[in-house]
Parts: sequence; structure tokens; C-alpha cells
Amino acid sequence: METLKVSTKPEVITIFNNYPDHVRKKLDFLRNLIIETAEEIKEISQLGETLKWGEPSYITPIGSTIRIDWKSKNPNQYAMYFQCTSKLVPTFKMIYNNLFTFEGSRAILFEMDGTVPVDELKSCIGAALRYHKVKHLPTLGM
Repeated sequence: METLKVSTKPEVITIFNNYPDHVRKKLDFLRNLIIETAEEIKEISQLGETLKWGEPSYITPIGSTIRIDWKSKNPNQYAMYFQCTSKLVPTFKMIYNNLFTFEGSRAILFEMDGTVPVDELKSCIGAALRYHKVKHLPTLGM
């Protein structure tokens, strides 16, 4: 099995360092889930960690971009964003409608004091990281 190569742009570290401590912990948790999920998918050997729209973003050669962020205008929430024109969030809504809070067709929202359903979120992350291989499958192969 090939080891996952994560290439991180230095500006991502700067962004993480500028989040308030309690926010950084939550976003580090999401970041680690993305990396862990990528490590578990045999087709993925590379994960890019960069900035898109000033937000930490994750992409694989076979996937759709995942972004994570917290916005001071909604201080009690943080989010994982997906490409809004993809089938990702509509599929997540169909499967996990009562489990996650969604923002349109672009994000899963999390409450600062809430818990994250890890296995289900990893399923969503996996679908995004393999999107170009699974977009033709019913429920994206989830």
C-alpha cells in the first residue's frame, strides 16, 4: 500500500495560526479527519493542502475540493464546504438529512459546542476525495 503524500502550502499554516485557539482545535479536527480518510482510500496517494478563497482547502487528483473555515460573523459555527455545483451536498442531504445541518448545496455546518458524527462525516469526505470516480454512481457509492 502506498503512503499518502500530503503537500501543504506554508500559507495554510499561517491561516490556522490566525484562528482563535478554540476554533483552531475544531478546524484541526476536521483537517485530521480529511487526512485520515484520504489515507484509508487506496486510490489516493496525494492530497494537496492549499488555500482557496483564503480558506484551507484539500484536493486529490480524483476528487472535488473540500474547504474548511470559521467566520467571525457566525462565531458559534464552523463549516466544511464542497463545490456547490457537484452532487455532493445534495447526496449528503439525501443520506444524512437528520444528522447534519446543511447550508444550501455547499456546506455542512457544525456547532462549536456540538459533536461531530465522525463515521458519517468520513463517508462524506471520502465521496468528495474520490468524486470524479464516483459521481456516476447512485448515492456516490456511499
